[in-house]
Amino acid sequence: MRIHELKKPEGSTKAPKRIGRGQGTGQGTTAGRGMNGQNSRSGGGVRLGFEGGQMPLYRRLPKRGFNNKWGKEYAEVNVKDLNRFEDGTEVDLGVLLAAGLVGKQLDGLKVLGNGELSKKLTVKAEKFSKSAVEKIEKAGGKAEVI
Repeated sequence: MRIHELKKPEGSTKAPKRIGRGQGTGQGTTAGRGMNGQNSRSGGGVRLGFEGGQMPLYRRLPKRGFNNKWGKEYAEVNVKDLNRFEDGTEVDLGVLLAAGLVGKQLDGLKVLGNGELSKKLTVKAEKFSKSAVEKIEKAGGKAEVI
């Protein structure tokens, strides 16, 4: 048997419905849309979430929580992750983005104090936890608030 001799099994594929192509197809006139009503018309149908004029579910449910539109979201990095840099390196958000330690820029950088630091680094960030500052300075580095 060669590849050019292969044939599809009988009944494995079905011709698509040719809607609106005349009476002989069985899908002429109304083209499967039924007789009357909003969905039979061109451009008919309702928007997403519409429940026929009934108060929709998304309006019946109460709003939850509080969304502070002035709140800031910081990219966070732990002190233990800074060990990959060489001694004397100046670490800031750009360097961390390039190294893949931070996903995206957000509103700034916060350094957290999880883990130990063995390298002498100058770390520049918007915020530091107290333990992070202690660990950076203990290792001989500097924590600079931008």
